Amino acid sequence: MTDHTHDAGRRSWVSSANGHADFPLQNLPVGVFSPHGAAPRGGVAIGDRILDLPAVLEAGLLKGDAAEAAAGPTLNAFMALGAAARATVRARLFELLSDGAPAPVRGLEARLLHRAADCTMHLPAAIGDYTDFYAGIQHATNVGRLLRPDNPLMPNYKYVPVGYHGRASSVRPSGVPVRRPNGQRKPANETVPSHGPCRNLDYELELGVWIGPGNELGEPIPIGQAHTHVAGFCLLNDWSARDIQGWEYQPLGPFLAKSFHSSVSPWVVTPEALLPFRSAQPARPEGDPAPLPHLLSEHDQQHGALDLELEVLLTTPTMRARGMDAHRLSIGNARHLYWTVAQMVAHHASGGCNLQPGDLFGSGTISAPEETGWGSLLEISMGGRRPVELASGETRRFLEDGDEVILRARGVRAGFAPIGFGECRGMILPAA
Repeated sequence: MTDHTHDAGRRSWVSSANGHADFPLQNLPVGVFSPHGAAPRGGVAIGDRILDLPAVLEAGLLKGDAAEAAAGPTLNAFMALGAAARATVRARLFELLSDGAPAPVRGLEARLLHRAADCTMHLPAAIGDYTDFYAGIQHATNVGRLLRPDNPLMPNYKYVPVGYHGRASSVRPSGVPVRRPNGQRKPANETVPSHGPCRNLDYELELGVWIGPGNELGEPIPIGQAHTHVAGFCLLNDWSARDIQGWEYQPLGPFLAKSFHSSVSPWVVTPEALLPFRSAQPARPEGDPAPLPHLLSEHDQQHGALDLELEVLLTTPTMRARGMDAHRLSIGNARHLYWTVAQMVAHHASGGCNLQPGDLFGSGTISAPEETGWGSLLEISMGGRRPVELASGETRRFLEDGDEVILRARGVRAGFAPIGFGECRGMILPAA
């Protein structure tokens, strides 16, 4: 249910928020930032400014345990409090930042607001565990066709949300450079493996899911309650060393090919902000099995998908030197996921695994049915056999040193203010 905080007609006294592509008054994502080199603290994105939550508390404009938790150096405690606490804080922030706010609040502008461009963003939470799913069926099909043309999907794919345990220690916020990894590679034309820099470095367009309230070890999360365990969303680029992965992943799955770096957009877009962009999960094709009972909820099937436009852009050193705009590699939508976020949460906990506040999920690479919406270079270049032609005249099979990948996401629906996630950027540095 949407409420007054989604009213598209409401404006903010923070002028840059009105019509802002990502952070209008109706969004109010939370994150952790440092103003002018000071200590990390909780903040809220509003236009091209950041609202300093400790300063808001100090001014007596925001009170309560939830507000104090949101102002801390990590958001784990705030995530643990759940939807009611988030809604309370959101409603108060909406009141303070709307153009109907009392004059004394506006008089504190210099004290409460910082220019986002002058601040450093941090990870919003201390990540205990990171799980990467494989819920983008078009991506799974495209990659499967490269390896198994006659049988692209494994038999379990349509029964179970496939996932693996990733490396939480190497998750970094947008803007932190990505060092090309070293590892073992063995292409088909070489008889023995060699160790050296990745030759086929790739990006993966994913949604990140921040876990809120957890569950006790051994206690599953029912599918009907799974959505209450989600604290928010971000963009996630799960960088992939395709040549290293092809050699090492059998039989236990990704290792060095995935553990070297994962990038996330630093703002946590809350489930409340995304309510206008909820949609029904697309009907499964005829002949596909129905989800097993622990993964099936009528409410989730009617409201569990997210209608979010997803975009991938690329810049190269040559393009930047020439002052050229970024090259769009793809534009798709999150509604193409085969499994909902609630299904991922429910299945993850169904064996008794205890999720914890601040855990991070990756959706898996999100690709559209059309080539214009494919979410990785592995797909776009057909495994490197069909180089991508850039506006600069350059071509790319996979990423080269100095390339920068930019992910964007935006919710758009008639009658509501569009909101975005902010960018998730990463530039490739040479291998050590």
